[in-house]
Amino acid sequence: MTSLMPQSMLIGGAVMWGLGWLPLQFFATRGLVGMPLVLLTYSLLSLLAVPVLWQQRREWASQYRHVITMGLCGGWATAALVTALAEGNVVRVMLLFYLAPVWAMLGGWLLLGERFSAARLFALGLAMLGIALTLGISSETLALPSATDWLALSAGLAFSLNNLATRAADRVPLASKALVSFVGSALLGALFCLLLRQAPPPIDFTLAWQITLFALVWLVSMAAVQYGLTHLEAGRAAVLVVFELIAAVLSSAWFGSHAIGPNEWLGAALITAAALIAGWPERPVSVATRSTCA
Repeated sequence: MTSLMPQSMLIGGAVMWGLGWLPLQFFATRGLVGMPLVLLTYSLLSLLAVPVLWQQRREWASQYRHVITMGLCGGWATAALVTALAEGNVVRVMLLFYLAPVWAMLGGWLLLGERFSAARLFALGLAMLGIALTLGISSETLALPSATDWLALSAGLAFSLNNLATRAADRVPLASKALVSFVGSALLGALFCLLLRQAPPPIDFTLAWQITLFALVWLVSMAAVQYGLTHLEAGRAAVLVVFELIAAVLSSAWFGSHAIGPNEWLGAALITAAALIAGWPERPVSVATRSTCA
């Protein structure tokens, strides 16, 4: 029987991501939001990432293009999503970002040769319907895309490309996969701070250790997600990551931001069902079946 460890790790990391709005909201009250937060957090993580990447350089040298892709796409996904959430409508941003399962399934089919099984397509449809019900579809949601919308859409696309590169980089150590996007996020955060002329606020000792704790938790969640992405097909992994949305919505309601309505409960149930269907190990094709098909 196929181990459920990759699914469990991926779901756990996604749930931690979904709860990430809580520290982001806290840091916003301290005047630290958007690209300055990305710069500080991921620069701190890069102090750990760069030595590990350098130490493992011989192991991933033959697949350096995948490593560069993971760094740039993972970094852009973080930078673009944080910027979009800071400047745009959160509902629109989340809905556009969670088109990622569509990109991942198409990319897995085009680039990695992964097949579209009936169960996988059904799970994708359930996930998309669940997202629509959870976030709500209105005339505002369907309005013409703004610059913030394009950021959110590009973040979902970059996240999917990062997932595909992670899956394809079968000779890259897990530590390098988990850490390279931190370097990309730090570089892009610095670039955006320069372009947007945004400077971090004064950092005292209390804020410094809080940022450090946030960075460490993010490191653990990223490692869990990368482990899952490495051991799962891209289409299945993309649907499982939708657990981030469930965690975000439920935690938001739990802490009093808004009450959960019937549509949100139904949407969360559909997303959960989709994740379970996508994550359930498929039966391998028997030798007899393969010889018959041949």
